[in-house]
Amino acid sequence: MMLVEARNISLDVPDMGHQVLFGQRRRLRILQNVSISIAKGETVGIVGESGSGKTSLGRTLLRLYEPSEGQLVFDGEDISHKSREALKPLRRRMQMIFQDPQSSLNPRHTIGGILRGALGLHGLDSRTAAREAILARVGLPPSALNRYPHQLSGGQRQRVGIARAIALKPDFVVADEIVSGLDVSTQAQVLDLLQGLKQEMGMALAFISHDLSVVRHLCDRVIIMRAGEIAEEGKTADVFAAPQTDFTKTLIDCIPLPEPQPGWI
Repeated sequence: MMLVEARNISLDVPDMGHQVLFGQRRRLRILQNVSISIAKGETVGIVGESGSGKTSLGRTLLRLYEPSEGQLVFDGEDISHKSREALKPLRRRMQMIFQDPQSSLNPRHTIGGILRGALGLHGLDSRTAAREAILARVGLPPSALNRYPHQLSGGQRQRVGIARAIALKPDFVVADEIVSGLDVSTQAQVLDLLQGLKQEMGMALAFISHDLSVVRHLCDRVIIMRAGEIAEEGKTADVFAAPQTDFTKTLIDCIPLPEPQPGWI
């Protein structure tokens, strides 16, 4: 059963680079007739160059952005134009892990306060023991509750971002470039953590990235975005084995090969 469906979604945003004419800004089309579906428990990679619309698509799937055209369906319910109040019961079931945890975590709040706010907003247990258990699931010690975001490493902050999302036991998570900017070993740790939590919780995952090597490892299906449209989509193994467009072939050709190891022939 499909959990998330976007049917011919288009998204327009104000063009902030141009002056207001006749009281209105010119509109820019960020997404054009995009249709995708994500099944329960499935991981779908959304890949593209900078400016391809992949982050805008992820935020639209969560109804952080309201589509200008088309239909957005979550678990069989049309949420395309629901008000904020009407969306509240669904917010717990759909969460986002942001690219930059430094900017998405309130620097004035401790990690404990950030988790308390997320849990309390949805009426969940926010006592110390509950928050410590959440941190333990992402590999952070109880002492992290009393720390501020700037006192943590980049990898630790991203673990907090994951903890905040999974604390609500969502059915669907959008992970937006969550390992960009991290060193290779920390990337691997964060990805292993995310994959383990996904399997444990059975949640659907939209994994946004420009790194096809990571998508190849993590995702069941892949969607290639270009200039706000879908250039290609399919099962990950099929797309990598036999890409159907020159654009996808170029992206795959740009994947760096692993460094030769001692003993390789």
